[in-house]
Amino acid sequence: MNEQNSIVASKSKAFALRIVKLYKYLTQEKKEFVLSNQILRSGTSIGANIVEALSGISKKDFYAKIYISFKESAETMYWLELLHESDYINDEQFNSIYKDCQELNKILSSITKSTKEKIINKLRKEEESGEADILQPTPNS
Repeated sequence: MNEQNSIVASKSKAFALRIVKLYKYLTQEKKEFVLSNQILRSGTSIGANIVEALSGISKKDFYAKIYISFKESAETMYWLELLHESDYINDEQFNSIYKDCQELNKILSSITKSTKEKIINKLRKEEESGEADILQPTPNS
């Protein structure tokens, strides 16, 4: 695991724990059960998919799971905005947790872009060297 992946894994776990606390606050104090379920699902899914990505069997598998984490972080930002704009969380609560989510989103965006570039470059090299043809069926097979 490289340093960037280690950082995103630990940050996503800390973020997931904040989301669980937010869920408890929303359900116990605010008696809100719809948006809180959505944010619990998307906010904890970020880290779960990162863990899956780090256990991936290929670069493509890694990319697929990291990209899901990236999308879940964007979805979580949306739910946070709704919670804030509907007055379930105040400005201070929103700004703090939203900032953490934006940071995760930026890190995941960077990882997905660099991973995609590596996959594309690898495929180009395989095509140039003829290695990609090894897996292609021949016309007579």
